[in-house]
Amino acid sequence: MPTKFADIDKPVKDILNDDYTSKVSLKCKSNAGPVAVTIETERGATGALASKIGTKFSYAKFNVDKGQLTADGGSALETSMKLTPDIKLSFKTSKGADLGIDYTLGSFYATGVLDVQNMSKVSTSACYALPSGLKVGGDAVYSLSGKTTGLAGFNVGASYAKGPIFTSLVSSKFSTYSVSVGYNVNPDLTIASLTTHSAENRCNLVGVGASYKNPVIGMLKAKVGSDGIIHACLVKDIAPKVSLTASGSMLATDPSTFKPGFGIAM
Repeated sequence: MPTKFADIDKPVKDILNDDYTSKVSLKCKSNAGPVAVTIETERGATGALASKIGTKFSYAKFNVDKGQLTADGGSALETSMKLTPDIKLSFKTSKGADLGIDYTLGSFYATGVLDVQNMSKVSTSACYALPSGLKVGGDAVYSLSGKTTGLAGFNVGASYAKGPIFTSLVSSKFSTYSVSVGYNVNPDLTIASLTTHSAENRCNLVGVGASYKNPVIGMLKAKVGSDGIIHACLVKDIAPKVSLTASGSMLATDPSTFKPGFGIAM
């Protein structure tokens, strides 16, 4: 399957990043004919509630993937259109405006994004998946304005998956290296780790964690990093089309730092 370069280490980052939260939120989805409507409400630190409303729909080949209004007056719009089965154009606007293109051909996936609001930068990526389970690719950002016109940054990387093992190596400007490793102990339990390496810091543990699936308790995930903060979360379907996420974090040596999070999506 073709993969974006940004997702080359996704199996590990899903375990170490997704679902952990310290917010209290409620997310409701409903279909109004061909239009999907989503209302999300979060409770702030002072107890005040802030909501945002969003929608998505399709007409012919044109898709509104996200249209959103927030309580502070902000807005976001994401649209896309498939020109051919292999080429998709997209336009995203929130604080800026980006025109993008995605191109797939077999196991090859390439992207390009142009900042059309300020014409300040263009970014591109490419990734190729080999039948052996090896994926290789890279991305680059080119600045179009200011004193730093030219190549502003680049990353290259590779990942390999075979059986229960997954590993990836991603380098930023050949100065910092990120190494991720995942292992499926069994169909229900997966362990993962992510470290970074550079001349200044030979080894920094970003996180080590695990996910466990159980038909009774749901999905349980936990992780800890070099900062000593332990994160854990539980994701469970408590009713048809109703999902509960309960999360918490604290410094391992100080239970008074415990921060809970709670969310319901329906």
